Amino acid sequence: MSKTMKYHPFMEEKGASLLAKPIPFFLMIISLLGMGYLASGGIVNGVGIIVMPLVLTYIYFICLNPKIALIGMFILNYFILGFARYVKGIPYGMIIDFHLFLALLVLFFQSFFKDVHWEKAKNPLFTLAIIWFGWIVFQLFNPMATARPLWFQSMRGIGLYMFLIIPLVFILFDKIKDLDRFFKIWAVLAIFASIKGIVQKNIGLDPWEQAWLNGPGSDTHLLFGKLRVFSFFTDAGQFGGSQGHAGVIFSILALNEKKSKKTRLLYAVAGGLALFGMMISGTRGAIAVPIMGFGLYTVLRKNVKVMVAGAILGISVLVFFKYTTIGNGNYTINRMRTAFNPEDKSLQVRLENQRKLKNYMASRPIGTGLGSTTGAAKKYAPGSLAAQVPTDSWYVMIWVEQGIVGLFLHLFILLFIVLKSSYVIFFRLKDPWVKAQMSALVAGIWGIMVASYGNAVLGQLPTGPLVYASMAFLFMSEKFDKEVENSSECQQL
Repeated sequence: MSKTMKYHPFMEEKGASLLAKPIPFFLMIISLLGMGYLASGGIVNGVGIIVMPLVLTYIYFICLNPKIALIGMFILNYFILGFARYVKGIPYGMIIDFHLFLALLVLFFQSFFKDVHWEKAKNPLFTLAIIWFGWIVFQLFNPMATARPLWFQSMRGIGLYMFLIIPLVFILFDKIKDLDRFFKIWAVLAIFASIKGIVQKNIGLDPWEQAWLNGPGSDTHLLFGKLRVFSFFTDAGQFGGSQGHAGVIFSILALNEKKSKKTRLLYAVAGGLALFGMMISGTRGAIAVPIMGFGLYTVLRKNVKVMVAGAILGISVLVFFKYTTIGNGNYTINRMRTAFNPEDKSLQVRLENQRKLKNYMASRPIGTGLGSTTGAAKKYAPGSLAAQVPTDSWYVMIWVEQGIVGLFLHLFILLFIVLKSSYVIFFRLKDPWVKAQMSALVAGIWGIMVASYGNAVLGQLPTGPLVYASMAFLFMSEKFDKEVENSSECQQL
């Protein structure tokens, strides 16, 4: 209002004037319709009415800044599936999809009003993601598919999230400060996850967790009267693998952070607690994550002393678990020790299952279709061996559902990413901190890749989205390196 004009209360802009703008008006209409629908329901719908204004406000801010959708996705990714123990009947996985599609939709509409640099996604990694997702789409038409209705449910973690997350990270998280923010958010989440696990182990489960354990969780999470800790994850296997992954990442970052003592402390606490969380999960296969992850890191350091020290430490761990009985009175140590026993009954059962599947898959080079190895597949193909024999391993699942062709393509993509990233770290990067960050990411991915032979960890929440984002950051490493170099030059001028 001009200073020369006389003030009049009717000329003052009120909060209601927001309704003259299209986005707030649209959100108001949707909220009124939603509340009218929910008002006829029970307590769950009542909670929906209370939460709806917050959700709509959240969506409004995403419309202003789509980065919020990606950050929100990474945070919810850690908790979302565990919510099913408390409130049932909600398709929680769809909430992750919603964040990703909303971020893309906002970018699309923003492109009408300002430059959205879609070209940032033009990268060999995204090309590989397109190829892989194309193969996943082909599986919908696989003539050998035995559970085609399960394709949509299964394809998300296997292919869709990789296809969506990688370009979004390229476009929205393309600055070194975005990578730093990603690490700090992840560190806090890993700390919370381990604290929750420690509470479960030492204080006990809440009523909803106990109800879940008394039902489907008892067979695999109560062994010899001991709880396999699962935190707020779907199961102990996911908790162990995810925390092993975080343990590798943040231990490496803590060793290399020199500028900020607070950040170094955050990473050290996250790394230590995450590795402890991995141990109390009782997930034996998860121990491969730190062993292989730290092993690759020592090679990437290009330091003979570090390599020798790493080799000695690795051999010491192997000797401790495989050739001694020290600590057998401790359940956690004893449980991990069985991972090094080739005669372990669980391992022998898995190997026997793989032998059964080998003959079955000989005539199915493109697999039995996505979702055919899940328990729900028995409804569509009760006589199928794929639905009857547990796959256990991520790679065995890929092999059965997508055949030897799909398994070869999947392994080629994963190995290409690790080898290409390692080459860039080894020969191209100059800044020590960027090298450390990239070494942490590729070491974490490599550890998860190896551990996924024993457990289906790679494409599951929360590990899958974090791995796909890590891949995108790795393929931006030279850009980050150049950004840091330019920043240093500007500070010197």
